[in-house]
Amino acid sequence: MGPLMDVPTLEARLASGHRTVLLDVRWALGDPHGREHYLEAHLPGAVFVDLATELAAPAAPERGRHPLPPTPEFQASARRWGINNGDVVVAYDNSGNMAAARAWWMLRNAGFPEVYLLDGGLAAWQDAGLPLESGNGDAVPGNVALTEGGMPAIDGAAAADWAQTGILLDARAGERYRGEFEPVDPRAGHLPGALSAPTTENVDGSGRFLPASELRRRFENLGVGDNVPVAVYCGSGVTAAHEVAALEIAGFRAALYPGSFSEWSNNPALPVATGSTPGTPAGQ
Repeated sequence: MGPLMDVPTLEARLASGHRTVLLDVRWALGDPHGREHYLEAHLPGAVFVDLATELAAPAAPERGRHPLPPTPEFQASARRWGINNGDVVVAYDNSGNMAAARAWWMLRNAGFPEVYLLDGGLAAWQDAGLPLESGNGDAVPGNVALTEGGMPAIDGAAAADWAQTGILLDARAGERYRGEFEPVDPRAGHLPGALSAPTTENVDGSGRFLPASELRRRFENLGVGDNVPVAVYCGSGVTAAHEVAALEIAGFRAALYPGSFSEWSNNPALPVATGSTPGTPAGQ
């Protein structure tokens, strides 16, 4: 089935009473009002997940703007959301799953297999004419036991050398990759050797992921192949998880650099490239 669940499948699961935990992960850079959006309207039974406090540890220059939280803390959050061992979890947002993918990746990394992204998110549910509810959802605490290391991940040292033998993808907008615009991080540009692969090109105009064949063509055109190591970063490790999901849909397994550019650019000893070309990998 891969990372995605479509609206008809989710609707059928809910109608049949199959246990399903819905996570509302609305967050976007520059929009801190995810909880307010959730309270106004969300999928029936969904619980709100606060990306900034539940899917990230406090920001630190040496770890980036959204460091991964310690596993015990993440497990406590997942239990608050009502997740039990053996459940099916479906995460969504209202931004093409750019934020929800963070929850998907973290649960997969924590050894939880049955987690999906609702393809098209909240908008797809609404487009199908399905009901929403308002207010705060109260989940019965769960008992899920989480681990770590279930998904490939790299650190800054590995990212520095990655482009020498593999493909390093920058999932941010092209203007941030080129260094023309940097709204939050201390330096503008990209990791030397990285290729620009904006996350927004993984989805269509409705926020649904492109078909697997189209995604595969997209990544093959960037040099990704079955025997080519691939890693992804973004600004703070959030939307890069979306690219990891898109690569999985396309049939490729990719590593995530959780610290991403926010970690890299805070270290003045590390080089930053600008312009539309990759530049020389930092390890050379």
